[in-house]
Amino acid sequence: MAIRSKNKISLEFSSATMSDLVFLLLIFFMMTSTLISPNALKLLLPKSNNQVQSNKPITTVSINSDLQFFVETQPVVLENLESYLKEKVGIVIDENEAPTISLHAEKSVAIEEVVKVMNIAKNNKYKLILATSAD
Repeated sequence: MAIRSKNKISLEFSSATMSDLVFLLLIFFMMTSTLISPNALKLLLPKSNNQVQSNKPITTVSINSDLQFFVETQPVVLENLESYLKEKVGIVIDENEAPTISLHAEKSVAIEEVVKVMNIAKNNKYKLILATSAD
């Protein structure tokens, strides 16, 4: 007569919950990575200890030390900057909701070049944020 135990322990492993968890993590990281738009230009920005909360900028204009202008990472000639920004930003429908542009100017750039971009923003009724690095 064979004596058998009534409480058998199952040695099987169900990987269904683990695959669900990995799938959800994959979706999370894919979605968050598309929300990040890194500024590929390495600029030495002026320092500031004040931070202003503002709307998220639609686009960025960068000026490097060689006085080259970039809209995001695309090089643009200064004479074509205004028309390129108009295409990028689109037509301003509501003056209360003016589009915001972030200006990244390297520390060594003359203020005259920054003012040129500021004038383009003023003429087209764009809000302009001057980007700085933290102290």
